[in-house]
Amino acid sequence: MTISKGDRIPSTTFVKMTDNGPEKVASDDYFAGRTVALFSVPGAFTPTCSARHLPGFVDKAEDIKGKGVDEIACTAVNDAFVMGAWSKSANADGKVTMLADGNADFAKAVGLTMDGSGFGMGTRGQRFSMIVKDGVVTELNVEAPGDFNVSSAEHLLEQI
Repeated sequence: MTISKGDRIPSTTFVKMTDNGPEKVASDDYFAGRTVALFSVPGAFTPTCSARHLPGFVDKAEDIKGKGVDEIACTAVNDAFVMGAWSKSANADGKVTMLADGNADFAKAVGLTMDGSGFGMGTRGQRFSMIVKDGVVTELNVEAPGDFNVSSAEHLLEQI
């Protein structure tokens, strides 16, 4: 079942890269007591994700946080090492937290997977964005396959 506005984020685990290496992040703890702008991309270093999706959130980070968002996070079905390298290459450090969903556990739990096996990518997370307040989804924007409109930083900024 696909997650909807008003639903609680399911209990799952992400991994983020730190100075001390990969660190597990429990979704229950991560989203508790704060507002998070979360967006998902099909894969780090892929064309639309690298050219438009992540850069939009990096560029608009100050504006988004200025509207009461405590943290901006990006998730993808990649490992923490790839997500960490992508963050550095996109100058996202300190602006967007990278949450690796290497086994697609989160994407599956929220019901937003896609089949990228035709491109050798296997199961991936769909392109989407959401606002999560204290663990509850208050805004959800899921893209149609191949589109990049409603999950953009600009669109999400208008919803806050």
